[in-house]
Amino acid sequence: MKIILRENVENLGQIGEVVSVKNGYARNYLIPRSLAYFATPKALKAIELEKKQFAKKQEKERVVAEELAAKLNELQVSIPMKAGEENKLYGSVTSQMIALKLAEKGFDIDKRNIVLDDSIKSLGVFDVKVRLHSDVSSNLKIWVINEEE
Repeated sequence: MKIILRENVENLGQIGEVVSVKNGYARNYLIPRSLAYFATPKALKAIELEKKQFAKKQEKERVVAEELAAKLNELQVSIPMKAGEENKLYGSVTSQMIALKLAEKGFDIDKRNIVLDDSIKSLGVFDVKVRLHSDVSSNLKIWVINEEE
């Protein structure tokens, strides 16, 4: 079955592409969730308009994300944790903890957008990547300090 994608679908295609998929996948998943249209001439015209609107929306979101990235690059966050011998933490710093500290400072960042390459299990200074948009990311400086000091 040929369909036209209304949104970017991972492992399938980008907005506006005409792709062939199995009937069940199209009828039971893509079309009910408004991710695709049946490929008809009328739908091809409609998707062109949606593409333009999507591009404008993405550009606005990218500009806002770049402004937020500039602010986050300057920001430093301290997270107090209990530490044992040799500055090892009891547990680890999670993306949820970082998101809560950012929320305290007035930044609404989802924990799924905070990328921890390795788990933070010691005291020190760490750079954490924050995805703000598909094209924009920021580095955030995290200070993990001893709670008892």
